[in-house]
Amino acid sequence: DFETSIEFSWAPLLVELKKGPENKRVLHLDLIEENARYWRGVDVLVFDSAHWWTHSDQWSSWDYYMEGKSLYKTMNPMIAYQKGLTTWAKWVDLNIDPRKTRVIFRSVSPRHNRQNGWRCYNQKTPLKFFSHPHVPEQVVVLKGVLKRMSFPVYLHDVTMMSAFRRDAHPSVYRRALNQAQRQHPREFSSDCSHWCLPGVPDIWNEMLSAMI
Repeated sequence: DFETSIEFSWAPLLVELKKGPENKRVLHLDLIEENARYWRGVDVLVFDSAHWWTHSDQWSSWDYYMEGKSLYKTMNPMIAYQKGLTTWAKWVDLNIDPRKTRVIFRSVSPRHNRQNGWRCYNQKTPLKFFSHPHVPEQVVVLKGVLKRMSFPVYLHDVTMMSAFRRDAHPSVYRRALNQAQRQHPREFSSDCSHWCLPGVPDIWNEMLSAMI
């Protein structure tokens, strides 16, 4: 009806992740064109990158970081995140025309202790941790990078507002359960970095629609 097409480009780290010697995975903090080639000539670009940068050990997507010709086995994840975002920011500043394309960056989805996730089911009050203003490190880094850009990027900040709905994780809703199974939520992971119940993702979309 609106002659609109929506495309999804999988690049959770924004910068390039490649196979190196001995089949090792190398995250190139200063390379982005391989992913960015899909971002040209678009009316609205919506970016989202945060959680994957904090994955560690067996959950990490890379074995090494690389910047220029320097290879690093370890690096503070927030420094790496800042470097990756800075590469993205430079690309946007140089390649996107603000008269033709609107750029939106969604902030990090809030998360908390997965081990205590089962306690989120059917809760009606926010976590005490979020009873006072709290800004995750990823949001601090993101705001710092956006502030230094010449391109006017819109920040879609969903972090704090989503944190108040700790009942909205997938938990027992990830698959069909009978009433008896729902009485033992300890047996199910809440997946406390994702949100599925009506209200949370809906308002994200309402905000995005208003920005567009």
